[in-house]
Amino acid sequence: MNERRLVRDLMTVGVPTCAPDTPVSELARLMLERDVEGVIVLDHEGHAVGMVSQDELIAAYQHDDPRALTAEAIMREDVPELPPDIPLTAAAQLMRDQRVRVVFLTHNAAGITYPAAMLAYRHFLRHLAARADADLADLGIHARRLSPMQMFLQKREMARRRRLGLTDAVSPRRGGLP
Repeated sequence: MNERRLVRDLMTVGVPTCAPDTPVSELARLMLERDVEGVIVLDHEGHAVGMVSQDELIAAYQHDDPRALTAEAIMREDVPELPPDIPLTAAAQLMRDQRVRVVFLTHNAAGITYPAAMLAYRHFLRHLAARADADLADLGIHARRLSPMQMFLQKREMARRRRLGLTDAVSPRRGGLP
């Protein structure tokens, strides 16, 4: 295994997002279903306006009724970012210095800057635990991914299953259609 890895070699392409008025309970479900540490909050134009991580969700318990809160009420207004071409050693130190467990890599298209990928502590843990490069094949810029049409069909099916109250909906990150 090549130990001189860059952020782009371990990042996950695709970032979970939500609207500012998303209830905290939905954010918690999203993070659990997608096994992620943070969600980007997007305004109505698609601009990233903040982030909600597991830390912000736990801090919500300081309020009388945490379930009554929304993403906008608890979000960090900054979005921790890193460039994709720095070594993992530098990324790890920057994350520790910023005291964040997840960072995002942004992309700019048509004047809108949006998060395109993320790197979290779990990526580092997977790298440390990997016995071979094949153990990390789902991570990084060259990861095997579903086509945009496959993702659309999968998300549509998940939404349909949620509407019907079926609880065994499969996360897009985890595999095929149920």
